[in-house]
Amino acid sequence: QVQLVESGGGLVQPGGSLRLSCAASRFTFGINVMGWFRQSPGKEREFVAAISYSGYNTYYQDSVKGRCTISRDNAKNTVYLQMDSLKPEDTAVYYCAADRGMGSSGSLRSPTFYDYWGQGTQVTVSS
Repeated sequence: QVQLVESGGGLVQPGGSLRLSCAASRFTFGINVMGWFRQSPGKEREFVAAISYSGYNTYYQDSVKGRCTISRDNAKNTVYLQMDSLKPEDTAVYYCAADRGMGSSGSLRSPTFYDYWGQGTQVTVSS
């Protein structure tokens, strides 16, 4: 089973920046699409961004488009999320997700598309 470990979360003031990282390990099959989701208390898990294996295709939630950049380094089995101009409404636990590339269906903007999840990293945007 793939293990995903997120890092880079923390407390930041509005307008600040954070760079989240997610490293994958303990897998026997390759991973395909990787994505980032976030969840606040009492809310459903929300899609933030995703990236294809090659990095050629990227996808963003409209609310973060222009403020976030997703990238990956396959040599390091790592996906990144650079977040700039952060707002209080960006406060959430951010989760990394990975698709094994076998048997996935539906939209990559849906949590059900993914096979593996990290434990999450807290991002708090506050003055």
